[in-house]
Amino acid sequence: MKVHHLNCGTMRPPLVAGGIVAHCLLIETDQGLVLVDTGFGTHEVSNPKGTLDPLSRKLLKPLLDINETAIFQVEKRGYGAEDVRHILLTHLDMDHAGGLRDFPNATVHVLDTELAAATNPNKSAKERMRFPEAQREGVTFETHKAEGEDWFGFQAVKNIPGLPDDILMVPLIGHTRGHTGIAVNSADGWLLHAGDAYFYRGEIETPPSNIFALKLTARQTETIREQRLSNVERLKELKTRGEVEIFCAHDPVELARLA
Repeated sequence: MKVHHLNCGTMRPPLVAGGIVAHCLLIETDQGLVLVDTGFGTHEVSNPKGTLDPLSRKLLKPLLDINETAIFQVEKRGYGAEDVRHILLTHLDMDHAGGLRDFPNATVHVLDTELAAATNPNKSAKERMRFPEAQREGVTFETHKAEGEDWFGFQAVKNIPGLPDDILMVPLIGHTRGHTGIAVNSADGWLLHAGDAYFYRGEIETPPSNIFALKLTARQTETIREQRLSNVERLKELKTRGEVEIFCAHDPVELARLA
């Protein structure tokens, strides 16, 4: 399998020098193309007010460049939207699921607890803001339970029917109710896209470090604090073993290193 590392959404939140990215993966498999997360899509670029609420636009300050959309980057490589058969989401936050509508023929895979939280008619105001209903219009979802085998000390890890066994869902609950990492056994070894389990590379380094604005963002956007912090510790331990290349969704240095 060939893995491409893409930035599908530059953002310039206040007090974060250099901004952040939406680190997505494009995977070439024998079963077609697979995307891991989609960043912002063409709908956000053409009509940001139709999806993104004013507060999110103010806090994230997304660049919304058509050249950064996943569909543009897929087509730039000689493929079409129909070639993307599967999309694996770490979670349904607006900056991860914005491009779903650009791939109407793809099956979108999420944990069942994530889709249930996003579609719950009684969800909290914070969850209504983070899960814009418009981004899910016309999307075909396939849900999965957080159950399976052990993988490098992580539990309930499972492969996805119809996809190679070298692509796994690694539940990392906490940022959202159904947040999951996506592991890919690439030609260079195992990769783990940790989504928003952490926001800054220093969080899983020894000794740890952080950026105050990103630490505050993680605290404000978490759903289950104890589980989120536990997963950060587990990721830190995994990193020390050096057997898996771990990266999050928003660190531009990690993206630059892998791209």
